[in-house]
Amino acid sequence: MRTRRAALAGKLTVVLATLSLVVAGCGGPSPRAWAASVCQALTPWRAEINKLTSSTQQQMTAQTTPAQAKENLVRLFAGAEEASETARRKVEQAGVPETEHGAEISAGFHASLSKMRDAYGRAREAIGGLDTAQADPFYDGVRVAVDILNKDYDASALDTSKLNSPELKEAFDEVPECR
Repeated sequence: MRTRRAALAGKLTVVLATLSLVVAGCGGPSPRAWAASVCQALTPWRAEINKLTSSTQQQMTAQTTPAQAKENLVRLFAGAEEASETARRKVEQAGVPETEHGAEISAGFHASLSKMRDAYGRAREAIGGLDTAQADPFYDGVRVAVDILNKDYDASALDTSKLNSPELKEAFDEVPECR
């Protein structure tokens, strides 16, 4: 009896999952609504990343002890990681735009923001693991972590050439949230 119930529960789970995918694929937001939601998610994220980048550059040139620099850099990269996750979550909540290749385009945005979030997380962990007893080895380690972050960040950029949608391009150009 238990085996039958487990099998039935498994089949029901598959049916419900399939149904939710079908329903999710129908009636997504219009290109304009999706673009507005995405820009509303990315505008504060960009501002936060710019602020954190500026703070990181100031931190790298400030006269602080390695322990102070480590604490500040870990906090800055944690903030960038959190901001990236918040933006990723908001883009995910925007749904899939009702346009050709909408699912691919939405997935591309999610993947890019996930990779950026992960790059900041790896930098935070790398710097958090550095020994602060000696300044030169510490700052050498910071440079390595930042170089890796920059490479990871560049590699995470969204390749928009593969995600071409005339409707979305027009929407991103026209909605006030994207200006």
